[in-house]
Amino acid sequence: MPQPTPPDTRLYTVTADTLVAVDFAPRAPREPGPYRRLFALPGTRAFTAGNLLARLPMGMFGVSAILMISGTRGSYALAGAVTATGLAATAVAAPWTARLVDRYGQARVALPATLVAVLGSLALVLCVRHDAPGWTLFAAYAATATTPNTGGMSRARWAHLLKDRPDDLHTANSFEQAADELCFMLGPVLAALLCGALFPEAGTLAGAVLLLTGVALFAAQRSTEPPAVRRASGGAPLHAPGVRPLLLVCLATGGVFGSLEVVTIAFADGQGHRTAAGAVLALQAAGSCAAGLLYGAVRPAGSARFRLGWCLAAMAALMTLPLLAAALTGSLPVLAGALLVAGMATAPTMVTTMTLVQRSTPEGRLNEGMTLAVTGLLGGIACGSAAGGWIVERVSATAGYGVPVAAALTALAVAGALLVSGPSDRFRDHRSPH
Repeated sequence: MPQPTPPDTRLYTVTADTLVAVDFAPRAPREPGPYRRLFALPGTRAFTAGNLLARLPMGMFGVSAILMISGTRGSYALAGAVTATGLAATAVAAPWTARLVDRYGQARVALPATLVAVLGSLALVLCVRHDAPGWTLFAAYAATATTPNTGGMSRARWAHLLKDRPDDLHTANSFEQAADELCFMLGPVLAALLCGALFPEAGTLAGAVLLLTGVALFAAQRSTEPPAVRRASGGAPLHAPGVRPLLLVCLATGGVFGSLEVVTIAFADGQGHRTAAGAVLALQAAGSCAAGLLYGAVRPAGSARFRLGWCLAAMAALMTLPLLAAALTGSLPVLAGALLVAGMATAPTMVTTMTLVQRSTPEGRLNEGMTLAVTGLLGGIACGSAAGGWIVERVSATAGYGVPVAAALTALAVAGALLVSGPSDRFRDHRSPH
């Protein structure tokens, strides 16, 4: 009677002139990769899908508003002023919305706030459609400032789920930054396609539907929602040690983003390829997205504070590539390649910055702290756009690429002050050490 073969036995056979060994020993299971391990947690795929759906319109609304208003009113100045007003209103309202989210919970606050913002978008469409007075456009677009910081809420969920797993939290933050880049890469393209192929209001309407649907799906995932903290133990994030220098870093980094966008559009227009500017800028976002995913797959050495210094130094160095490409070649394809490479430093910089913001923010105020960081970015984008436009008009588009270099060097100088200060009480980690 044949006996069962032990699992560690090797069988041998001969095929033609070849000896073949068959090993029946059990194979050790492969360790899952960092992203697979991340999304193995219950509920993470569901809230991420809803959040991505809600986040895509963030890259659509500005472009959609500009195309809608300029296309129907024939004024880029009016369109720019309306979107700038919405940006300023967001800078004021967003931290208050985030504070309510921390205090009463994501589900209770995010959905009503989104409804108000969607009504503002619909009001803007109606005002444009029915040729309402100009001031109504400003009022309607300002109402969209109640849009919750969907990226911040998603990062808060990861921080809650992974509070004792700092390596996995690094991967989660990297994924979130890559998702930001992907949405801001696809959003403008989708907005331009809808407004051009259908009708001027199509981009805004589609963005409103996506936002409301995504937030509703995201808010419905209650199992992963961090608990609300009615009375936070710490003070306001703005007064927490280390937060203000990080907000300055965000402000300067936003200057890099804002100036690159305006200057690249002007450079492409000067080359007679204005319509290609979106694709060129998408390459910069694609480089950042790829670098963010790669950064999340590795376990970087050293403290986050020192990593921030290296990331900002790399960003300052790589931002010279678009300047050199524009000055030495004047070629749009070469510039596109330079932007692709230059973008690879932005996601690691933002991942590390957001990690430090999370650690510096007092318990129970995480959404507010991260929204302050986003507000700093928005302010920097506005300043960078203004500075880049000023240089383009008074000097040249090529010279405009000096603005992102200057902004990156400013961020590096601020981070240098953080490093020189050392691990003192001015920069205390309020969260888990890493």
